[in-house]
Amino acid sequence: MSAATPLGGFRPQFAEIERVRLRCFEAGSGPPILLVHGLGGAAANWTLLASLLAERHRVLVPDLPGHGGSGPPPRGADLGAFAHLLATLLEREEAAPAVVAGHSMGGVVAMHLASHNPSVVWSLALFGTAGIKSLTRSAAVFLTMSGLFRPARKAARFRERIACSPRLRRLVFGYWGADDPGAMSEEAVLGWLESAGDATDTATAARALLRDDPRFDLDRVACRALVVWGARDRLVPVEDGFEFARRLRAPIRVVPGTGHLVIGERPDECAAILERFVAG
Repeated sequence: MSAATPLGGFRPQFAEIERVRLRCFEAGSGPPILLVHGLGGAAANWTLLASLLAERHRVLVPDLPGHGGSGPPPRGADLGAFAHLLATLLEREEAAPAVVAGHSMGGVVAMHLASHNPSVVWSLALFGTAGIKSLTRSAAVFLTMSGLFRPARKAARFRERIACSPRLRRLVFGYWGADDPGAMSEEAVLGWLESAGDATDTATAARALLRDDPRFDLDRVACRALVVWGARDRLVPVEDGFEFARRLRAPIRVVPGTGHLVIGERPDECAAILERFVAG
């Protein structure tokens, strides 16, 4: 395997926050950025994009409760509880206010953070954020099954074989995830699968996402915001991105030739978009 270990240049550390053990990776120096992964994922999902951002920023990438190397969430926790833990993490690390970027369900957590803990959020960036389409019946079935059976956890056992094989990448990430899975780099594929086998409780997050409608909180987001979407996202359609952008009064950037895993499919372009936004 020629690909580097995901987040290999980042320092792992653990924090005990309100009886929840959080694992967080950190690298770089400069204005802080917090990266929040999605349902069933882990900090390693951001591996390529995080490394690019760490050239100019202090980057913190946590595993959400129940995911990766973090401990399980409190029983019945909602996404607001996840956001509260991240707010406390930023304050403890003296990294507030930070640019907060979230992918998929992580975008909903990031919006909760911005709307309920505005003092810790400098600006907000949403990448393929869930929360609108996820309220439909078909999405509810998909999320429930994903939370219960954790397909990524099963694929993680064969992650090195998948990373080396364009055919296996298409089998694992095709249709729902990447627009062209065969074109994904080995390191990006490992980033999606590396820590998936460590998850202890993704069902709580799935149920929380199904109960959550972030549109009720969008008017409370006062900071600058940016929306980034994959043009061929089949899991969360780009129409949702335009609705988020409209309600947040934010610009939207649609990345051509990418699907739901836009942060791993085009990390260079996503980093450039986010850097321009932060600088502006």
